[in-house]
Amino acid sequence: MTPSEIINAVRGHAPDSVKEAFPDDLHPRLHTEAVYWREMARFLHDDSALAFDWLACVTGVDYVAEDRLCAVYDLYATGHDHWFAVKVYTPRNKPSIPSVADLWPAADWHEREAYDLLGIPFEDHPDLRRILLPEDWEGYPLRKDYRFPREYHGIPGTYELDWQQKTSYPA
Repeated sequence: MTPSEIINAVRGHAPDSVKEAFPDDLHPRLHTEAVYWREMARFLHDDSALAFDWLACVTGVDYVAEDRLCAVYDLYATGHDHWFAVKVYTPRNKPSIPSVADLWPAADWHEREAYDLLGIPFEDHPDLRRILLPEDWEGYPLRKDYRFPREYHGIPGTYELDWQQKTSYPA
């Protein structure tokens, strides 16, 4: 299927779910809100004409100027050889996106990573906890307004150079 056909199939299944569509972009995709994601994901996975059976990646994005977060799901249908992406938006101040780890097992790791680094909770995730950072880490380092701590348990978190000091490096 072409990206336009994929978008039309989703619109035919759930007309209100597609907020924007970019079939001719280098990264063909549609945009949706978190409230529509679970049903849309099930359709993309289960419909025989679409059959997106492989989740390649979930990428978290912080749109701080728009006051929202996003999870980008890159999907592939091995039987049909078509790629497509879905951007799922959620409010930044109270984020929540339904998990799809039961549909695509790779989402287990990727959703945990987006939770850990951006603070996006994924509803009904089987094991939603930090995966890269310690459990007691405060904040979400990939948010654009994140302030990196000066130290963590006595370990320096930043190194600041004295730019006024002239330092020569060996050639």
